[in-house]
Amino acid sequence: MDGRELLRSMKVFGSVEGLRTVRSAWRQRRTDAWGTPPRGAERARVPGLAEAAESAPGGGTIRFARSSLRVCVSAGGTVFWGWDGAGPLPSYALAGEAPEPDPRAALEPDTDGGWRIVSERVTVAVSRHGAVEVRTPGGLLLRRDLPPRWWEPVETSGGAGPSGGAAPSGSGDASEAARWVQRSEVPADARFFGLGGRSGGLRLRDGSYGLRSTASGRGAGLGLGSGLWSGSGSRSGSRLGAGAGSRLRAKAWAGAGSRLGSGSGSGSRSGSGDVPSHLAMPVQFIVSDAGTHLMFHDNSRDGRVALSEGEEGSGSGHDRPGTCEVRMEGGPLRCWVVVGTPARVLHGWAALTGAPALPPSWALGPQHAREGSGGAAEVREAVDAYRKHGLPLSAVHLDAVHLDAGHPGAGHPNGLSGLAEELRKEDVRLVAAADPAVRAESGDQVHEGDRRETSGVCGLAAARAGYEGLRRLRPDERPFLLSRSGWAGTQRYGGTWAGEVPAGWPGLRGSLSLVLGLGLCGVPYSGPDVEGSGPDAGGSPELFLRRYQLAAWLPLFRTRAGTSPEPWEFGPEILEYARGALAERERLRPYFTTLARLARMTGAPYVRPVWWGTPEDRTLRDCEDAFLLGDSLLVAPVLAPGADRRAVRLPRGRWYDTATGRAYEGPGQVLLDAPLSRVPVLARAGAVLPVRGEEGGPALEVWAPAAGRTGGGLVVRDTGDGWEPAEIERYQSRLVDGRVVVERVTDDGVAEAGLPVRVRGL
Repeated sequence: MDGRELLRSMKVFGSVEGLRTVRSAWRQRRTDAWGTPPRGAERARVPGLAEAAESAPGGGTIRFARSSLRVCVSAGGTVFWGWDGAGPLPSYALAGEAPEPDPRAALEPDTDGGWRIVSERVTVAVSRHGAVEVRTPGGLLLRRDLPPRWWEPVETSGGAGPSGGAAPSGSGDASEAARWVQRSEVPADARFFGLGGRSGGLRLRDGSYGLRSTASGRGAGLGLGSGLWSGSGSRSGSRLGAGAGSRLRAKAWAGAGSRLGSGSGSGSRSGSGDVPSHLAMPVQFIVSDAGTHLMFHDNSRDGRVALSEGEEGSGSGHDRPGTCEVRMEGGPLRCWVVVGTPARVLHGWAALTGAPALPPSWALGPQHAREGSGGAAEVREAVDAYRKHGLPLSAVHLDAVHLDAGHPGAGHPNGLSGLAEELRKEDVRLVAAADPAVRAESGDQVHEGDRRETSGVCGLAAARAGYEGLRRLRPDERPFLLSRSGWAGTQRYGGTWAGEVPAGWPGLRGSLSLVLGLGLCGVPYSGPDVEGSGPDAGGSPELFLRRYQLAAWLPLFRTRAGTSPEPWEFGPEILEYARGALAERERLRPYFTTLARLARMTGAPYVRPVWWGTPEDRTLRDCEDAFLLGDSLLVAPVLAPGADRRAVRLPRGRWYDTATGRAYEGPGQVLLDAPLSRVPVLARAGAVLPVRGEEGGPALEVWAPAAGRTGGGLVVRDTGDGWEPAEIERYQSRLVDGRVVVERVTDDGVAEAGLPVRVRGL
């Protein structure tokens, strides 16, 4: 973070938040400087001209005057390339072995002394200067990566220059100390998304974005049944849930009282072109008329990404392409590109980095986090209060303070295990915090090297350790894990909560951006903490309720109290509306269960941008204030104070207002009522949704298809918190003589639905 970024932080977040950001940044710099050797003289290098090429399955290696480039297209159409001998493995991000190369793709000569690889789904061309182009099978340009540039330490008479520290994942033949820059071009109409969770907006506008996970604050969490939670903010880790009766505490110190991890200090918050988020990763999701693709620079070193959107020329004028510049402080220069529709891209990303962990069934219900150190009595009081006020509750999270106090189960005769067992009998799980860190000692291969290389992977490693430990502890139950920090691939072990965001109403919009951005980077299970705040922090009963209503439609719903008010403390009206939001979420719990299973199977996030099914719609690409929940629902949260109506932009097709039943035709913009009691939600015509019936059993809610059209939906039933396989049930809807017919589609044909059906929209 340089001076200009600090000034932007002060401007964006106010003097108090800006001061905290300044302190956090200085602490981080001081921690990084400890044990990190200074850089000496450096020499610039570019690839030079191509001199020879060697073919291999799926591609081959092109040798330039001062570098070499390995390119490979996998059987699924995923593209890999690495400079200076960098291969796909080892890698923190990949779930296992690299994908098998496409045996039908081969390196062949191209025009002007270049080379190309042609496959069924993608074409890759490499110029004689080292530029790499990725095109669709039809020849449309998706991206052009210009020849990279390295800055290498200059050897002195005493030997090699500064090494830059510990070897990063996937080291190649070149010096790992070499800094490098990679400039890229994308079509003029392209929009950038991703880079982890960012609160400055779903669409990444022109600016510079840090790749170091530096946000701070509360820990992260791991959990299983009744469990534990582990943190990574200024601490690295996750929330662990171990079974009833287990207790995990991992805490160590680095340096003179500073904790090592993915961040430091308090108050760092992310914004467009400002400071990095708590879960930053070099993953770009790029959408243009030519197509959609994901770009991943597999390098966990410190770095920055500068983005600039393009501009189309008017008349016969030339287009100005969008540009991206990635600068890394060492480590391998290697990339992965996944192309296709948004759904296909994230399916390929999940195949590469691992399928998202499936949360236990209870983790899709309402959860609550406690601050303070009141022990068992405080937890018991909170659970009873939720029951008293008619608010469902699936889990209680103990804050790190409870564990730091040394008596999370104080007041219960059997300690934490007894409290966990007691709550479990009431269908409430206990999740407690743990703060894993690494002790810094003189002479360590870890801390006397370059600690910046492990910025995001500290949280990733902690999440892996927690997940694997929980599986060994209770092999019959799916672990529950929330990590405050992480990196590419963290979805293999659990989810995350959407960190800290700006106070007041801007934070409401920022929360939605974080969840959507994480979903596009392969982390489908996330959500913000819902907490109230006083007028001094820009809070109000209305703001609390709008936060509550937004969170009720997101994958992870968790309220926070202790220093923040409880829902009933805002008065009977707010409590009634909050209760209504949770009642609708609970009614739709089977739909959330289905989305969780589909995320595991396909990589598709629960919460999706409104352009998900129609990325060619340029107007929808710029929509950041609404989202799709699965394929069937469009949610338009209220993000501004005093609003009782709001404009909603619709994708193509017919949509029904679920509150009034009125139909609207898309694409286009409509104005909908948004009273304090609810937010606008629309259902796609023909959608078949799994819901809880009036008696609590499974049922189907069907929205009438348009005349001459059909619809449908998928249902995956809840099989509990274990590892039992689940079956995907397919249903179709059609309009016959003015009535809606719903049938189950099987391998043998169609059959009766076999579930109670409620038809709406007629």
